[in-house]
Amino acid sequence: MADVEMKKQDEKKEDEKKEDVKTPPPPPTPLAEIKSNVALIDKAVSTLEPRFTHRVLRSLTTLRKRTDQTVLRNSVEEIYPKDSAARKFLLSWIPGSSDTGASMDIDAKPTVQEPVPEVEIYLRLLITYGLLSSSESYAKALQLAKETGEKILQLNRRSMDPIAAKVWYVVDRAYELGGEIADARPLLLSAQRTASLRHDDESQAALINCLLRNYIHYSLFDQADKLVSKTTFPTSASNGQYARYHYYLGRIKVVQLNYSEAHRNLQQAIRRAPQPRTAPGFYQAVHKFFIVVELLMGDIPDRSLFRHPVLEKALTAYFDIVKAVRTGSLSQFQSTLSKHASTFTLDKTYTLILRLRQNVIKTGIRRLSLSYSRISLRDICHKLHLDSEEDAEYIVGKAIRDGVIEGRIVHESGWMECAGQKGGYGPEVSDIYGRRIAFCLDLHNQSVKAMRYPLNAHRKELAAAEGARERERELAKEIQEGDLDDEDLGGDF
Repeated sequence: MADVEMKKQDEKKEDEKKEDVKTPPPPPTPLAEIKSNVALIDKAVSTLEPRFTHRVLRSLTTLRKRTDQTVLRNSVEEIYPKDSAARKFLLSWIPGSSDTGASMDIDAKPTVQEPVPEVEIYLRLLITYGLLSSSESYAKALQLAKETGEKILQLNRRSMDPIAAKVWYVVDRAYELGGEIADARPLLLSAQRTASLRHDDESQAALINCLLRNYIHYSLFDQADKLVSKTTFPTSASNGQYARYHYYLGRIKVVQLNYSEAHRNLQQAIRRAPQPRTAPGFYQAVHKFFIVVELLMGDIPDRSLFRHPVLEKALTAYFDIVKAVRTGSLSQFQSTLSKHASTFTLDKTYTLILRLRQNVIKTGIRRLSLSYSRISLRDICHKLHLDSEEDAEYIVGKAIRDGVIEGRIVHESGWMECAGQKGGYGPEVSDIYGRRIAFCLDLHNQSVKAMRYPLNAHRKELAAAEGARERERELAKEIQEGDLDDEDLGGDF
């Protein structure tokens, strides 16, 4: 009987636990979320706290995918009063909406106050995203985006800076989808100058990235490099903007043969990028250039990189190139290059991979120097699939001069004599350790800068210090006036 009673008690406890577990509330509807974001924007303007606006913009990516024409129309009708000019303007841009018979029961509802201008810009942004979802409305979206940018410049409100940065990105995106990306350059340059004069750091960071993307799209790397040298990227920019900036810098540096700087910038872009599942396209694009730069530097990427679930399928062609470079087989490299030429051209890495031919040959020569103490130039030409012995002699001489191998060419006999293996110490090892130490220090500095502290936490310490100083003054005054005796001061005195 005791066992039966214990079982009943256990069943009662399980039932109580099930009752205690509350079902999670359903996610808010897009209309409710938009109204909540409008309240946050109003709060950000009234309290001068931009963190509320940043909270609204963090949900922009998911919200714009859930909104449609009906949601946008209902949002405008419920947020703005019936006789508002901004309401009529916004409804005119939403397809299938008319303000004449929008809602018949508006008079029954309490009167709605006119929102702040930041709310109008936010709704314009959502409407522009909605127009960009259809190829038939690209021209309309471009016109609305341009008018929104002009209105931002006219208002000149610092509380609008976070939303303005998103608007300028949408302007660039609308020009690109409309096939007129080159026409956006004068407008973006003018807006960048204005943002720099007004110390609008967020808009300035977004505009610099848009201009760099514009130049790189047309392979104008010299103009992009001049823009980087003439501007200063804001230190207060977000991680997403910094990731894009480092990615564009890496692409500029690799074209200029500055592989070490390109490697450092691409590494920073990977570290600052969003989660792979959040932005898989950017994550894949950065790694494609990162792998090519590592190969150009003479390093072999880690094999685990190609097993990443987000990168595995996108990096198939690059994995074949890495295998060809690692083995030093020129024939395998040429066959892989011709097989995946369309992929490399689409990724804009084809011209960079063509530079890897010399690296493949150097890798093959290094393998031969480790295997043979003496080998003829004819055998080198045969093993590396070179065209002639003269080419083999030139390539071996360049490898010896660059320090890839240690040895000498005996021209009279037509062979290469190889020296012993290099030791594990020397200036090269010191340089490698120096780069690693510099990277760790830079990582520490960036982590310290990215730390967030509670607002006004220092004021508590200041108040405590002021109270201590006030007590010290009162004590000194009483001592000076002689109001304290030995018992007040303590027995030690």
